[in-house]
Amino acid sequence: MTGRLAGRVALVTGASRGIGRAVAERYAAEGAHVIALARTTGALEELDDTVKAAGHGEGVTLVPVDLSELDKIDMIAASIHQRFGHIDVLASIAGQLGQLSPVAHIAPKTWTQTMTLDLTVNFHLIRAFDPLLRRSVSGRALFTTCARGRAPKAYWAVHAAAKAGLQALVESYADELGKTEVKATLIDPGPAATRLRRQAFPGEAVDAHPPPEDPAITDLYVRAAEPGWSENGTLLTR
Repeated sequence: MTGRLAGRVALVTGASRGIGRAVAERYAAEGAHVIALARTTGALEELDDTVKAAGHGEGVTLVPVDLSELDKIDMIAASIHQRFGHIDVLASIAGQLGQLSPVAHIAPKTWTQTMTLDLTVNFHLIRAFDPLLRRSVSGRALFTTCARGRAPKAYWAVHAAAKAGLQALVESYADELGKTEVKATLIDPGPAATRLRRQAFPGEAVDAHPPPEDPAITDLYVRAAEPGWSENGTLLTR
């Protein structure tokens, strides 16, 4: 298999739809063996069928999991270590909008759920997969953010706070990596025609933004996953 990621083992969260699904397909097309994580088994099987039909290897490794069940992350890492011995790429893409609302009206349950998926899960992913990334000759850890994490505005408090926290987490992790061969990158793919975008802007035209599989979006994740990527602690934007 040839491609920019030939022979690399890449774990992708949120792989059942949206940008996560698009990146998983692109990684497979670029020669990586993809370990696809998502909650919906049926959607993961559709991903596997698509990859096989396109002739990209023998499909993907499917891991149906609800990442908010945090103890499962350590279990998955242990299984991957046993099977592969390492991972070359961790692409954390799963996320949720939360609730567009005045701060005082945010439901505590929504706050907790959003912080868990968009921030706490990423801490657990780093904790579980850092040892496996360090076993790669060129480990790459990619985390998905958005503009609201850098420029908060009214009604976006829960989403903005989670992404701002993620940025601090990843930048701290990147600084700790120092001169190791592991590089951590924040990726802001920009507006795309995803379910999250439709939730935030229900009246927006369907074709107002590119689909998740647009090469301008997926190429960000490929660039930062390549063995030759040398930047650490940076923000990639479209």
